[in-house]
Amino acid sequence: MTLAIALPILIPLFSGALSVTGWRSRRVQRALAVIGTGLLLLASILLLHAVWQDGFVVMEMGSWPAPFGIVLVADLLAAIMVLLAAITGFATAIYSLSTISERHERFGYYPLLHLLLAGVNGAFLTGDIFNLYVWFEVMLVASFALLILGGERAQMEGAIKYVTLNLVSSAIFLSAIGLLYGLVGTLNMADIAAKLATVDDTGLVNVVAMLFFVAFGIKAAAFPFFFWLPASYHTPQVAVSALFAGLLTKVGVYALFRVFTLIFNISDSLTHAMLVWMAGLTMLTGVLGAAAQFEFRRILSFHIISQIGYMIMGLALAPLSPLALTGGIFYIVHHIIVKANLFLISGLVYCLRGSYELKHLGGLYRDKPWLGILFLVSAFSLAGMPPLSGFFAKFIVIRAGIEANAWWLVATALVVGLLTLYSMTKIWAEVFWKAAPTEDNATRPASGDLRALYATIAALALMTLCIGLGAQPVFELAQRSAEQLLDPSRYIEAVLGERL
Repeated sequence: MTLAIALPILIPLFSGALSVTGWRSRRVQRALAVIGTGLLLLASILLLHAVWQDGFVVMEMGSWPAPFGIVLVADLLAAIMVLLAAITGFATAIYSLSTISERHERFGYYPLLHLLLAGVNGAFLTGDIFNLYVWFEVMLVASFALLILGGERAQMEGAIKYVTLNLVSSAIFLSAIGLLYGLVGTLNMADIAAKLATVDDTGLVNVVAMLFFVAFGIKAAAFPFFFWLPASYHTPQVAVSALFAGLLTKVGVYALFRVFTLIFNISDSLTHAMLVWMAGLTMLTGVLGAAAQFEFRRILSFHIISQIGYMIMGLALAPLSPLALTGGIFYIVHHIIVKANLFLISGLVYCLRGSYELKHLGGLYRDKPWLGILFLVSAFSLAGMPPLSGFFAKFIVIRAGIEANAWWLVATALVVGLLTLYSMTKIWAEVFWKAAPTEDNATRPASGDLRALYATIAALALMTLCIGLGAQPVFELAQRSAEQLLDPSRYIEAVLGERL
């Protein structure tokens, strides 16, 4: 069963390599995209089952024992994230069959898709802090190439901001790794956690912790490092936007969860205060930015930032209420599915009306009532309306905030929820409810078979509904995952074993 941990990395790498060899055949690349991401989904389910049964799955690469060799480590959080990445990747691959042009496919769209998924899964599964940096760079290369695919002016402008800020983040991350290695002489995260407790220079430890805090804050698009995201996520192909919205910032959130529960003490007054303020301000600035926008994907992009704040709130309040961390993990599960689906819906709207500008849209509920209903499922879930997944995600986090007496943060979360509902209502009114634009103002819609788009959107909306109506199993999964994070000794023992 140990091999199960390597498959989520090997499958997309192998699929990407095969896709490159079939460069001249569009049919081969499209088939490999669906087959590869489908196999990845099956492998991720297998991994989650193995972790649920055993608690941890550890694989020592090249038979070099930890901490001397590189290890792959899967606990429940890592396995959950890999499964969510596989769901998003498979949905994107199906959706891409009808939305990605032959020109984009011949520029390497599908190999880059596989490479991005390999980088994301590698980041989730590595047990080595330097390899976490390496997988971040693999993601950055693949995401930058996907972002500029097509070479349009708006894409290039967004890509410059995207890559500049992420390169700054990578430089800070690498500097933090160097300082950390100088302190403890190891790169294995379990070994770092065991040895860092014996370091007397708390001042330098705090400096290193803040460097990681800034580096991962940029990757997660948290306040005040978020401005690269709304400048770039609305520019590429909509399938790319959906993939980015679902996964990329969540890798930064995952890194914050991992490092500040395993390596650094989340109860430290400085770390705790920084996370609390980051959570509140990220929620507020993101939702205010969304309220000011009138372009479909830009509204959704700002809401990514806003929702990241709820996840960080779960991490920030974990020392005061263990329920908060459960809520943060539940929120990640909910958000990845819902946010990716909302971007896919925006792409279908574009196919039907030929524009993302709200002023050029309208009348879709009359023409496509089922699309309106699918939008409402995801939109109301994002806003936290019962009985959808977003309601339970927000409820758990806010209840934890009440238990922790974090009243200003609870008030912020409630206000942000109302403003999120306002933004979703604005999209509904402009895109679906108002009359269709006149012929003079209408933009020519795109053409093509839309069945794959409807099927993908319907499947993700159904998943959102099922998480809401059957929240208990997801809650138990998130709760058990949070328990593992709050007891880092179990992670350390699983990796190092008798070498402790």
